[in-house]
Amino acid sequence: MRRLENKVAIVTGSGSGIGKEIATAYAKEGAKVIIADFAEEAMNQTVSELTDDGHEAMGVKVNVAVSAEVDQMVDKAIERFGRVDILVNNAGVGDNMQAAANVKDDTWDRVININLNGVMYAMRKVIPHFQENGRGTIVNMASITGLTGGRGGLAYTAVKHAVVGMTKNVASHYGPENIRCNAIAPAQVQTGFSASMDNVDTFGMEAATRGTNLMPRAGTVGDIANIALFFASEESAYVNGVTLAADAGWSAY
Repeated sequence: MRRLENKVAIVTGSGSGIGKEIATAYAKEGAKVIIADFAEEAMNQTVSELTDDGHEAMGVKVNVAVSAEVDQMVDKAIERFGRVDILVNNAGVGDNMQAAANVKDDTWDRVININLNGVMYAMRKVIPHFQENGRGTIVNMASITGLTGGRGGLAYTAVKHAVVGMTKNVASHYGPENIRCNAIAPAQVQTGFSASMDNVDTFGMEAATRGTNLMPRAGTVGDIANIALFFASEESAYVNGVTLAADAGWSAY
């Protein structure tokens, strides 16, 4: 039997990049996947690719910064597939590497609303459903900036530290109800995420990247999807509240 046979997984931000790779890995292991993304064209393309390959998938356009839309995302998944077993909070945006003295209010608010509030909204909605089912798994996308201090802009670093804390909190509170919550903390991954940032803060970028020469290699979306698959499967049944650094040992220096 495949590792996620007949499981239902919501993956936010899965129209492209890491999220798409996670959703694809889950589908190949037997999961029914909800491709939840704000970018509708990319979302539809991913759904088409998965269904053409014989997998069960549906798309839900969602702005995770809006609580009502997150609620509808979960409701639509349950309406279509009858349940949700796995939630992957992957949707996120960058902060243009803005250092503390250069933070713009609109950047701060956007990063908080999407990268932090969106995670809270989704967990708040899905946990009661998991309680009813007697089990459930959450995988949060943190960052190496959530485990270190200087490897990102202020807003992104603050938010990812918060995601690490929320991951531990949920694991501690709901672990006795067979609900697990773990997080992945990638360093540089080969996606278009960094390239999509504009008006980059030069000082913040230089400060955050001054140690990248010590990084053995950049990661791939497949590297991160493999971890997300482990966290979603029963192979990690005894792992709860963990944030796993995925950086080829960079932060160990």
